[in-house]
Amino acid sequence: MGEDAGQEKHEKQIHTDFQGDMSYGDYLHLDKILSSQHRLSDHHDEMLFIVIHQTSELWMKLVLHELSAATACIRNNDLEPSFKMLSRVSRIQQQLIQSWGILSTLTPSEYMEFRHMLGRSSGFQSYQNRLIEFVLGNKNERMLAVYRHDADLYGKMQAALNEPSIYDAAIQALASKGIPIDQEALVRDWSQNYQHNDSVEKAWLTVYRDVGQYWDLYELAEKLVDIGSQQQIWRFNHLTTVERIIGHKQGTGGSSGVPYLKRLLDHQFFPELWSLRTKL
Repeated sequence: MGEDAGQEKHEKQIHTDFQGDMSYGDYLHLDKILSSQHRLSDHHDEMLFIVIHQTSELWMKLVLHELSAATACIRNNDLEPSFKMLSRVSRIQQQLIQSWGILSTLTPSEYMEFRHMLGRSSGFQSYQNRLIEFVLGNKNERMLAVYRHDADLYGKMQAALNEPSIYDAAIQALASKGIPIDQEALVRDWSQNYQHNDSVEKAWLTVYRDVGQYWDLYELAEKLVDIGSQQQIWRFNHLTTVERIIGHKQGTGGSSGVPYLKRLLDHQFFPELWSLRTKL
């Protein structure tokens, strides 16, 4: 009996009639997903450019899904379920970081063959990336201007701007354990970028100096550090990929390009979780 015949004998239960059943492609709507890559030029490498950005947006959607659920758990003082979600976010971030390496196979000469076709569209306008920054505590109301053309999206972005970040939720969790936190860190204008607070640093120092008593808060802190670190690596790889491909040209969306991305690196997520390390 040949190998193919042997396999066929053991796989008689494979379903082949999908006239009335949902198939893999139906479930995933692959007809829509795989027909959404529309090159505006005839250049071979434009497909790479489109697929990298589309898949990145899908991963960002999952990041937001996990961060939203984790934040809800933290607000409810149910920290343990958030740990799995935050670990997953960190793994997804690694996927996003790796994608820059794939995009960097696009050379400057190749990109310039179709860059003009992008018009004013730019990754700068990625609302999901902006939402991730908001959820992590980097708020900037001025960035909402690029979404005014879409009333529904603009409203969604405004709502996210005014929501407490996951770090705000973590600080509330510190207070709920009886660790002193200044009122200004607990009740503030959530639309403003989070700023370092001495009482928050002292609270996290209390946690790190008594891990046994505050294990859940300690674990939460380390999960947040993982995410903050990965986000900075993603930003850095974004910067180096852009510089490698277009140098210091202005971005298609009008940003300064590399100088803008360099300024982003100056922002640090969850500042007290980094500053406490010097004082331990």
